[in-house]
Amino acid sequence: MASRHRVTVFFLFGVLLLLLLSSRSGGRPAQKCRGNKSCQPARPPVVLIPGDLGNQLEARLNKPSVVHYICYKKTDSFFTLWLNLELLVPFAIDCWIDNIRLIYNRTTRTSEAPPGVFVRVPGFGKTFSLEYLDPSKQSVGMYFFSIVQSMVEWGYTRDDDVRGAPYDWRKAPNENKEYFLKLQQMIEEMAEKAGGPVVLIAHSMGNMYTLYFLNQQPQAWKDKYIKAFICLGPPWAGVAKTLRVIASGDNNRIPVISPLKIRTQQRTAVSTNWLLPYAHSWSKDQVLIRTPSVNYTVQDYRRLYKDIGFDDGWLMRQDTEPLVSDLLPPNVEVHCLYGSGINTSEAFHYSNNFPDEEPTVVNGDGDGTVNLRSAIQCKRWVGQQKQPVFLKELRGNEHVDMLTNYTTVAYIKKVLFSP
Repeated sequence: MASRHRVTVFFLFGVLLLLLLSSRSGGRPAQKCRGNKSCQPARPPVVLIPGDLGNQLEARLNKPSVVHYICYKKTDSFFTLWLNLELLVPFAIDCWIDNIRLIYNRTTRTSEAPPGVFVRVPGFGKTFSLEYLDPSKQSVGMYFFSIVQSMVEWGYTRDDDVRGAPYDWRKAPNENKEYFLKLQQMIEEMAEKAGGPVVLIAHSMGNMYTLYFLNQQPQAWKDKYIKAFICLGPPWAGVAKTLRVIASGDNNRIPVISPLKIRTQQRTAVSTNWLLPYAHSWSKDQVLIRTPSVNYTVQDYRRLYKDIGFDDGWLMRQDTEPLVSDLLPPNVEVHCLYGSGINTSEAFHYSNNFPDEEPTVVNGDGDGTVNLRSAIQCKRWVGQQKQPVFLKELRGNEHVDMLTNYTTVAYIKKVLFSP
């Protein structure tokens, strides 16, 4: 009887000891590994890198002057600059354009906000600013929400093992050096806490940012901290749509917004000029913009900028074109998902009113934003790096809608929970 009592006591003590060890490990049960080898966590931590327009921006004002009497000259605190639907209506949009535009400095070859405008990126390390672009969480501003919510249902925790890396998407990587230092530090901290490498999930221009970041890292760092890079809708070779943006503006079919008016802001975004089509994927003979007097190809950007009266754009292009134009392999495992089968702007025809008019659009294949020829350029890394490169075509998937697509979410889950 006494012997049975001692066994019971030892059993209970063992259970308590296991519970104690479990609590010290953050509630995650220890994994058994063969041969005393280090184990990968049950699920890797994830960092989300948004694309152009893909996270909130905030601003505070103390301006010497305004463009319209209804515009605020000074604010006591920061307010939502993007996305704030109340600012994108007639008259108010004049204020918004003047606040969000950039001014290019030809001496320093950098861009800056207008006098008295202070812009910041909220929520680095958190997911809220890229789950919904509009803080009111209206469906029109839903972005990474479906993916994050699905991950939560798989056991992830917002702002812990799934975190966001928002940035000032108006600028290219050459002007966001501090951002990359913060990104590197966050990845290292997440990997150390989880006991295993991180998965990077990027969308649209965020893939270009991520490629630039990975190309700057030593291979030993990538081997230690990066498990995989999931690319959603990547514009590796630029996007033809940006030609229309800098030439005549693009209101994305919103009737109350004048393309010519919003062009003032769109041109000044350095990232817009960074995303023009690249000669490594577009034929030098392919006409991208046709006018009655001149046809423009990838070899004619300098003349194009001069003809549309935007010489600063040519300098921006020179600053940014070399950043990832070689498309050097990231040397990490890559999963490249891209949409196809949707009419996507490929060329633009103008009349004698060029550039101050709406063009006739010539469509090709793609996801409605990124041309197919651009998205599939990740295939060139097959054989260029020892790590595997996977391509998955999402037929009929639109550029942003792919973030809510079941196939996309299921694919991400498969990557995250693979051995």
